[in-house]
Amino acid sequence: MVTKGTTYLGIDGGGTRCRARIEDENGRVLGTASSGPATTRIGFEKAWRSIMEATEAAAAQAGLAREDFAQMRAGIGLAGLGRRGAEAALNTIAHPFASVIFISDGLAACLGAHSGADGAIVVAGTGSVGVGLIDGREIRIAGYGFPVSDEGSGADIGLQVVRLALRAADRRGELTPLLSEVLGAFDHDPYQAVAWSEEARATDYAAFAPIVMRHANQGDPVGRRIVERAADAIGDLLDLFLAKGIDRLSLVGGLAEVMTPWLTPDLRARLRPPDADAAAGALLLARGRLDLPKREMDGEMDRETDHEQASKFRV
Repeated sequence: MVTKGTTYLGIDGGGTRCRARIEDENGRVLGTASSGPATTRIGFEKAWRSIMEATEAAAAQAGLAREDFAQMRAGIGLAGLGRRGAEAALNTIAHPFASVIFISDGLAACLGAHSGADGAIVVAGTGSVGVGLIDGREIRIAGYGFPVSDEGSGADIGLQVVRLALRAADRRGELTPLLSEVLGAFDHDPYQAVAWSEEARATDYAAFAPIVMRHANQGDPVGRRIVERAADAIGDLLDLFLAKGIDRLSLVGGLAEVMTPWLTPDLRARLRPPDADAAAGALLLARGRLDLPKREMDGEMDRETDHEQASKFRV
């Protein structure tokens, strides 16, 4: 394919995988691709490699060459953008694009979910976070990263079940089918689990979340307690947005579909399907169709904290 016009790149860089989408000036999708994790928690260079791997694969699908990147405007939603040193590290990376806009993956998902209009999302995936937009302001709740935060996420669910499996191995708790399966992943050897934990990342813990969800839906008592706790954490974030006057709510992320039935009936009734995904939200910014929302946390505007920097971007 030969294109002489400007192209636009939307990146959804998360803790599990990175998705890239390239569109032309008319919004026609030219190419899509995915790669491995793109989060600053794995290192800035590794995250950037994932971004470029997905971008290059999408470009190949579109029939674009590397030199065409000079006419490509990129919007990049990146997990962990608020970490200390993230902005400085990204400034040192030489990119091949006409322009680059960096935002948090949560803000990108919120923009995509509500087409840039007022609304809020709660992300339930490898991690968890609440992001809302109202009257040109961005409201961000929680999402400080695993293991100190991200309650209700896949990583947090995995951490809880591994802890309880070790307790069961010591006969300090009941050994249910769920916990037996988790212990089986470590050959029923607690010290193998300990050795694994010393190297395990959020994505490794999150790999246990589907197992927990399956057993919970089959009635396993430990599984049910873990999932109920996770659903309560997700519900708390949704309630906070409602209290702030945001009633357009979506639940997104890899666990959104399986977690929804565990929410209270009133919250389930308030949820609406997202309009589009985080890559679409990043594309809105790449196209210059939205202004940067002002940042707000705990009712204070423009406080300069590492967490708030997740919403900053540069051209």
